[in-house]
Amino acid sequence: MKSKLLPPSYFYLSILLSVGLHFLVPIKKILHFPASYIGIPLVLLGIAINLWTDSVFKKNKTTVKPYENPSALMTAGPFRVSRHPMYLGMTLILIGAAVLFGTLATFLVPVLFVVLMEVLFIPFEERNLEEIFGDSYRQYKRKVRRWI
Repeated sequence: MKSKLLPPSYFYLSILLSVGLHFLVPIKKILHFPASYIGIPLVLLGIAINLWTDSVFKKNKTTVKPYENPSALMTAGPFRVSRHPMYLGMTLILIGAAVLFGTLATFLVPVLFVVLMEVLFIPFEERNLEEIFGDSYRQYKRKVRRWI
């Protein structure tokens, strides 16, 4: 694992970056009230996906931490739609925040977050899952997209 920070740390730093960019570098307002309120359902959907995913991990008594070996292959619930629903939920929250803020610079943050997850965590996690679960994971990977 290349990073000592876990994905939630990157998520919280991304939220802070988004707020900072909105107030310190409000390059251009591209969404205005009431259109910016479209961000609220996106934030709520992201929260719901993360809570649902966390409950699936707990129900199956396996780890959510990317550097630990999982004891079960998750394929139910939100994992039917995304191989990485936690990252998807966090990304939706960041997109929702960008829409709420409505400033151009804040839309860079979800893109940066996705790139960081794609570089720092997903390759390691997917290799690890393939090593642990073999053909079961490869079959699942063929059926379910990485993000959506």
